[in-house]
Amino acid sequence: MKPIVELKGITKRFPGIIANDSIDLTLEKGEVLALLGENGAGKSTLMSVLFGFYKPEAGEIFVRGKKVDITNPNVAYDLGIGMVHQHFQLIENFTVTENIILGDEPHKWSIVDMEVSRKRVRELSQTYGLNVDPDAKIENISVGMQQRVEILKVLYRDAEIIILDEPTAVLTPQEIDELMDILRNFVNEGKSVILITHKLKEIMAIADRVSVLRQGKMVGTVKVDETNEEELAELMVGRKVSFTTQKTPANPGEIVLDIDDLWVKDQRGLDIVRGLSLSIREGEILGLAGVDGNGQRELVEALTGLRPLEKGRIRFFNDEYHHISAEERTRMGIGHIPEDRQKRGLVLDFKLFENMILEKYDREPYSKKGILQFPAIRKKAEEMVETFDVRSGEGIDSVVRNMSGGNQQKAIVGREIDLEPRLMIASQPTRGLDVGAIEYIHSRLIELRDQGTAILLVSFELDEIFNLSDRIAVIHNGRIVGIRNPDQTDEMELGLLMSGSKEYSDEENVTK
Repeated sequence: MKPIVELKGITKRFPGIIANDSIDLTLEKGEVLALLGENGAGKSTLMSVLFGFYKPEAGEIFVRGKKVDITNPNVAYDLGIGMVHQHFQLIENFTVTENIILGDEPHKWSIVDMEVSRKRVRELSQTYGLNVDPDAKIENISVGMQQRVEILKVLYRDAEIIILDEPTAVLTPQEIDELMDILRNFVNEGKSVILITHKLKEIMAIADRVSVLRQGKMVGTVKVDETNEEELAELMVGRKVSFTTQKTPANPGEIVLDIDDLWVKDQRGLDIVRGLSLSIREGEILGLAGVDGNGQRELVEALTGLRPLEKGRIRFFNDEYHHISAEERTRMGIGHIPEDRQKRGLVLDFKLFENMILEKYDREPYSKKGILQFPAIRKKAEEMVETFDVRSGEGIDSVVRNMSGGNQQKAIVGREIDLEPRLMIASQPTRGLDVGAIEYIHSRLIELRDQGTAILLVSFELDEIFNLSDRIAVIHNGRIVGIRNPDQTDEMELGLLMSGSKEYSDEENVTK
């Protein structure tokens, strides 16, 4: 029986780089094929060729045994191929249904038939266990639910071959489990799935086979039941990878960040951070664990000057600072790795060297008497790009929008660490990174800690929380509901605290 998809000798070039170098790949009907590789290995490019976003310089594509020429995504959809992108393509003030039917609207007497559309969206949602409200506005639903909308867009167009690009990068552990169930439903329906991911646990849990790319070349395809995480990691990066960060016990010093009875409203004007108290000392990493939507994002925005606080007090080395701008906070020594790299971390249409110097461009030696000193800027950017292994086709002259998500993230992390902050607020710092890059970023955060920096680590990855944290604070419903030492708790207890299922005492709640 022929594969449902077969790629032969696919080659795709960009200025200064061969993204895909004569790649062969097969997808069998009714299987989940994982596509694994480092940031910039060419995974998303290869799938963009299959989906019709890019035209390859060489190679052939066969679908159901027939050679095809996929010139654009509409041709891909006609062939039953759909793609869910890493960065969602949704219009925030449209409803779920309006986003799903956009470009494929059913008409009745020259008028879009919204009732038929709603009914189909609701039926698809129920069939695949997606539980999406067809009438909800995108701006009012969670990131995990937005991803389900993207999946529904693909299903609405009758896709039998579904490509998912880093689908769990923005999901909570609970949402990841739910997505795995959705993928199993797809396979049970006879659909075929290509899953681009960096997360080895997910590959072991859901995939049948895994194909590994390294620097644009295919290095191998193995059956998941014949391998393990360590072997896959070594295949991906070309060396053995440590899954645990080596660190000495923390030596906490003076209180750097002191939060007392903080209240913050969300975009709807509702209290989302509710009387939160917390403190972090020099030379320690405090991990903040919680289910998405319990106030983490708003807390970080209040700490970094991106959202006003309603009441309460924030002190940085005993000085209240909530009244000063985000720029002044950076100058004080507060670094920020934002949760959303594209909205908060980068100017996408700037070049890489410009983004690497965003917080220093007005200081010497990068600026003199108001005039930018480009030789100094470019030299500094080159140093940071090399240090943090940020890869891009045109080097520091690459437009950031055209870089992979993982390399965008590494650029932000490098830029913020280079500031040598006294307080680092790191929100999802390794989102979208491969295991090799995660290992490196973790080691740099530990180095920062050992140099005396206080670090607030906000992460939905409990493995990351346990791996890095010296103390773990759990947030639920906008409050700290418990603080634990990593070696005195486990994921089960944290999960109960995160869900509000475990009772906590007032004494425990106010412990800083």
